[in-house]
Formats: sequence, C-alpha cells, structure tokens
Amino acid sequence: MSKIDLKSMSINQLKSLYIELGEKTFRAEQTFKWIHGKMIESIDDITVLSKKLRDKLNEKGKITNLKIVKRLDSKLDGTKKYLFALEDGNIIESVMMEYQHGISVCVSTQVGCKMGCTFCASTKDGLVRNLTAGEILDQIYQIQKDMDIKVSNIVLMGSGEPLDNYDNVLKFLEIIHHKHGQNVGYRHITLSTCGIVPKIYELAEENLPITLSISLHSPFQHSREEIMPIARKYSIKEIVDACKYYIEKTNRRITFEYTLIEGVNDSKKEALELSHILEGLLCHVNLIPLNPIKETQLSSTKISYVEEFKRILEKNKISVTVRRKMGGDINAACGQLRRDYLKNE
Repeated sequence: MSKIDLKSMSINQLKSLYIELGEKTFRAEQTFKWIHGKMIESIDDITVLSKKLRDKLNEKGKITNLKIVKRLDSKLDGTKKYLFALEDGNIIESVMMEYQHGISVCVSTQVGCKMGCTFCASTKDGLVRNLTAGEILDQIYQIQKDMDIKVSNIVLMGSGEPLDNYDNVLKFLEIIHHKHGQNVGYRHITLSTCGIVPKIYELAEENLPITLSISLHSPFQHSREEIMPIARKYSIKEIVDACKYYIEKTNRRITFEYTLIEGVNDSKKEALELSHILEGLLCHVNLIPLNPIKETQLSSTKISYVEEFKRILEKNKISVTVRRKMGGDINAACGQLRRDYLKNE
C-alpha cells in the first residue's frame, strides 16, 4: 500500500490521521508547523514528536521532497531557474525572480501541459500528470532553503494549467497561506489560466482574494483559436462573461496576459479590439514581449510595436504595463529547460 504524503495534507486531514492512529489531535498542528513552517524533509526530523509516534507516522506516511537537478543563474538580472526531479523521476521547473517589491517564485502545477499553446515549450510533449499539493509547495520550500530567502510573491504560471489541476491547486493555496506554514497572503498570489470557463466560475465561489490572470493573447476569436487551442472550446465572450462574474463575486481586479508575437497579434487593429472588449472591466493588461523558443519560428514584437500597443490601450483608458523580460540568458520561458534536459538525457 502506498504511503500518504503528509506534505499534501491540510491540518484537518492531519487531525483525522492522528485520530486514526489513536493520538491527540493537537499533534496535527505540531506536525503541520514542522513540515510547512520549518520545512523539514523527514518525519524523523519532527523532533517535537516522540520516537514512538514518529515510527507510527513512518508506517503510514512520508514527506515528499523534490531534488534540485540543476540551477541556472542569469547574469542579466539575478533570475534563477530550477530544474527539479520528482520522486517518480519526472522533471519540472520553477523560476525565482528578484524585484524591488520582493522575491517572486513562478511554480509549475503539472508535469507538462495539454493546452497546446503554440508559443509555449511546456506543452510540446503533452501532459504527463498533475502535481500534488506537496509537490507544488516544495518548489517554493526548496528554493527558499537553497537561497536562504523568504519568498514574498507566488505565481502559478509555470508548466501546466492550474485550473486543470483544480483540487490540488486549492489545497496548495490553503496550505501556503496558513498561519502555521509560510503564511503567504492571498493578495501576493497570482493564478494564471488560459481560460477554462467552468473553473473560473467555480474559483469565484471560493472568494479567495488572489489575483486571477487570464492568458488572452488575441482579441479575435479565430486568431486566438490558432494561438491557443483551448479557445475552440471556450470563446472570448464566454471568458469575458466569466471574468465579469468573478469580479462581481470577489471585487478583485483581473489581469489579462497578452504575449506580443511579431506579425501575429501585435497590430493596431488588435490593440483597438482589445480595448473594445475590455471596456468598463475592472482589469489590467500585462503586455509580454514573446520569449522565443527554438521549437517554433515565432518572434518577439519590436519595441516600437510594444509601445504603440500600450499607447492605444492607455488612450482607451485600459490599465496596462509591459512585463520586464527576465532570465533571457537562461531559457526562463516555461518548459524550455525541461525540454532541453529531457532531450539530452
């Protein structure tokens, strides 16, 4: 029988486990603090528990840990890209970025991805499996221990589609936010989705004050379908309607991610149409000059086009920023390092 991963368990689940073991439930809080606050890696390291109790826990459970396979350090901006090995041998990656407002980590939620976006390396080999809550958490824990830092902002925007791994992602959010764990504020967490409409409605009902980020990449339905196959299932209108509902339920501003690809979605026509469909919406547009991958012939938009696109949005009273390109010398775009590693192996 496979062992339970204690790192993926909420305090309430740990309480149930201790009841099953015939132990007092206050041990659940102690265990949670040591796993998520102290970030220990073995049940035997929870020295607040007796040796006898640790032996009982070892019979039932384990603590999942990722192994750092490789770390690439950018000489341009301090960005660090991590390649992690999971216990089953699968490989994922995460990125640590330093900003004036603190340290951000971009984590993966799946091994691979099935969404098929044309510009993204994560999806080229398809989806292997979902990550557990513990595996998502441990990306942050391993980076914090490796760098001796405290992460202040988390972005679920690495490999995978977070809303395609809904239950594990919700568990991750609960645990990373908990006061006995890392106590990361929900307002410091961004969840990025390519637009799985039913799950946007479901997430709205959770009423978590996180930032929801929608990968849009084109304001025209036919063009978006070419860039993002998920658009064939959920139209732009359906996504915008879901966003309106989300804003109404949470009173939170939504971010629209828009990757600018030369000759594909970077014209004045697209900027005007984007202004039109977002008119009156509590939102912000994050323009992202494409970080090209060698698997495609797509190129990043010229800076003059980026500036013109931004000017048109601002003229139409749409809040907009241009994302600073990070880690350009270390393949910091999603999935690139993992693909290179798998090919070489």
